[in-house]
Amino acid sequence: MKVPTEVTDTQLCESINTTKHTKLNSRKQKSILLTTRNEDDCTVDLSEDRIQPVHVSGLYPGSVFEGTQKCGAISYDVTVEIQYVDMARSTLSGYLKIKGLTKEFPELTTYFEGEVMGEKYSFLTCKWDANQSRDTLHWRRFPSFKPYINIFTRDDFVYDYKDNDFVYMRWKEKFLVPDHRISSIHGASFAGFYYICYQRSTNQIKGFYFFRHHTFW
Repeated sequence: MKVPTEVTDTQLCESINTTKHTKLNSRKQKSILLTTRNEDDCTVDLSEDRIQPVHVSGLYPGSVFEGTQKCGAISYDVTVEIQYVDMARSTLSGYLKIKGLTKEFPELTTYFEGEVMGEKYSFLTCKWDANQSRDTLHWRRFPSFKPYINIFTRDDFVYDYKDNDFVYMRWKEKFLVPDHRISSIHGASFAGFYYICYQRSTNQIKGFYFFRHHTFW
């Protein structure tokens, strides 16, 4: 979601974590099934290579990120609320809130869905009016992407976020909340999508917005 300017740079920093984690009292764990295994019984490999994590680091349902979105020389307060994460399916979704973008809507909220780059989703977008040239221009703006700039288009290249500090994604805004029937707003647009980079060690997100009418980089 952005003002129709040529370049957008979104910088988000994680806010206070409000998700609570409760540990079970060991005295209450009475439902334990004890069995024996025969030598010829089949075993199952439960290594990390076989089981994909449901979420990763600070990207989990209930996590909130706050920061700013820059449109030219103007900055707007932005909040991202993660609602759903399934790394096994390389997907997540949530709400993107921005303040002061238009006079008609002092605060805008959109629902977005994200694709996590890896085995399922390639760095080549091939939709939303983005071609290989646009992908290259945007991915290369992340300094961490430098080692992959010459190989990310190869058919045999698969990025493994589990072994890296950086998780790359695409976020596509789907509709306005709460009224999903509104498809356009004067002075703003959510027709494009974001190239996203999440750094696990710092819990920070950086993103660049793409819309087909942009002509300057």
